[in-house]
Amino acid sequence: MKQTDPAPHGIYGIEKWGKDLIVVMDNGEIGLKNPMRPDAPTISLPGIIEDLCDRGVQLPMVLRITSYLENEIRQINESFRAAIKRVGYTGSYRGVFPIKVNQQAQVVDRIVEYGMPFSHGLEAGSKPELVIALTNRLAKDALIVCNGVKDAKFIELAIKSRKLGFNTVIVLESPREADTVIKVAKRLGENPMLGVRVKLTNQISGNWAESSGDRSTFGMNTDQLMATVDKLRDAGLLHCLVLQHSHLGSQVPDVNDVRRSAIEACRYFTELVAEGVPLTHLDLGGGLGVDYTGEKRADENSINYTVSEYCDNIVETVTYELDEAGVAHPTLVTESGRAVVATSSMLVFNVLEATLYDAPSAPGAEPDDHHLVRDLVAINDYMTANRLQECWNDATFYRNELRALFRRGYIGLRQMARAERIYLHLVGQMKALAAREDVSDIDERLEKSADIYHCNFSLFQSLPDVWAIDQLHPLVPLQRLNEAPDRRAMLADITCDSDGKVDKFILEDGVSPSLPVHSLREDEPYYMGCFFVGAYQETLGDLHNLFGDTNVVTIDLRADGGFDLLHEQEGDTIAQVLSYVEYDPADCLDAFRKIVDGAISNGSLKSSDRKAMMAAFRDNINGYTYYE
Repeated sequence: MKQTDPAPHGIYGIEKWGKDLIVVMDNGEIGLKNPMRPDAPTISLPGIIEDLCDRGVQLPMVLRITSYLENEIRQINESFRAAIKRVGYTGSYRGVFPIKVNQQAQVVDRIVEYGMPFSHGLEAGSKPELVIALTNRLAKDALIVCNGVKDAKFIELAIKSRKLGFNTVIVLESPREADTVIKVAKRLGENPMLGVRVKLTNQISGNWAESSGDRSTFGMNTDQLMATVDKLRDAGLLHCLVLQHSHLGSQVPDVNDVRRSAIEACRYFTELVAEGVPLTHLDLGGGLGVDYTGEKRADENSINYTVSEYCDNIVETVTYELDEAGVAHPTLVTESGRAVVATSSMLVFNVLEATLYDAPSAPGAEPDDHHLVRDLVAINDYMTANRLQECWNDATFYRNELRALFRRGYIGLRQMARAERIYLHLVGQMKALAAREDVSDIDERLEKSADIYHCNFSLFQSLPDVWAIDQLHPLVPLQRLNEAPDRRAMLADITCDSDGKVDKFILEDGVSPSLPVHSLREDEPYYMGCFFVGAYQETLGDLHNLFGDTNVVTIDLRADGGFDLLHEQEGDTIAQVLSYVEYDPADCLDAFRKIVDGAISNGSLKSSDRKAMMAAFRDNINGYTYYE
């Protein structure tokens, strides 16, 4: 990698994806800008970490920034309001947050708080999520939209909640579900507030293409839709059907798909109105994406539009289509989740150590070494830019041949160790020469010799989408960004699993299999930050190797450039994660005590060592699951 940018941090593309919230400070540290107070000083992220560590909050941790959450909610609502005013749309807008995207109480509570001025509501896709929604005091006009498969208990609670002032909409997913709603409503003698989910045929691109189109999991086709309308009419409940839900898709990359899907949704809307359905709300579901890479193009990890463009496209399209059909403008509803919460959370962790795939020096060949060792050493004599590929080929061949000789017992361990170090030294020389002379045709091969930086986190717990669907998140060092990075690395987590690695990184010039990093310094922490992790990552994580939830800290950025610690949620202890997999911590302690006493009885342990042995066990079982 040849460094041509006068600012070393330019290679990370922070200016592209940072949204003017994540910036690089003059001292080379990642800084956080306050979008709610643009004139406030930038605050150092490493400074925040060190302050929290001084307070006893250990890494790894998820850091939530309330200012970022408030900013996204405000931006979406104000963008819809501006589009409605500009186009002359006569309906209003009501956003709802899908609780499934991040069910954590500190997140949902603040979404309700920041959404109050905009009558922003909640979406519940399960009974537990409906329970969460009903424990919040929402604005008078806010909606609770109930999606997903619903049993009689779910439906009964949703209907009864309307007596408490909640605008709880039961979205019918199938004709069978309509039968259940009719039965429960008749038994209660209450009129429900109903919606109907209609499958659109337009299919989006990207990772979540299958969440759209007529093969999507939820919703009704046209035949099922008409059967449901007839059921409700026959039951005398058609007047309760006030909302049409047509999900545009998830993380829609291309804004033209937003338009096409909105057009199709409007066709269903106008036809249902013509059928006598008294619709007042058009719910276009999720879809508003996050530009993880900052490339501003339609692909799996980016989008080719802004929030305001998304809102403009929806409002313009619905206005035109409904005006053409002579249908009154309904209340527009969207269920943006990812775009609301992704930006507000980041995972921060420390690098523990590095496995380096080069060496600063190398031994020479010894008189009794195999000739292939001498051949390795001789590569230095002809290493030039125009022979770099040849050097790579020769070094790899000689090293592999020597390994084969070692396996067959023809050379000893010490000679093999010298050969490996000579090879690593040659690789280091080739890396330096390729960077100095800008030799790009060998970059891919040299990438395979990138270092491994071992980091204090679990990929499976904190970044499950990175492992499962190759989701990209911006990931950068948090300090020394005023220094040119001198190494390339992939990141390994601390799970005992070869899949526990990150080997795709967002850089200024595209996606790379390695990350530019700095050499580690003795007794100096090296922090990493993975950004935009607020959507799904906290709730999809698993207990691989029994690494539990990390510490979670919620902070607010102050106008003076400081921060306030609003909430701290301690990460799982070993005792807690053991209980998740059916172990009773007390039983574990008792079983270990018996083993210790047995060791004392058979003489393998001194009785005076019992106290220290039990203390070590208790200290571990009550401690953090991560590296302390």
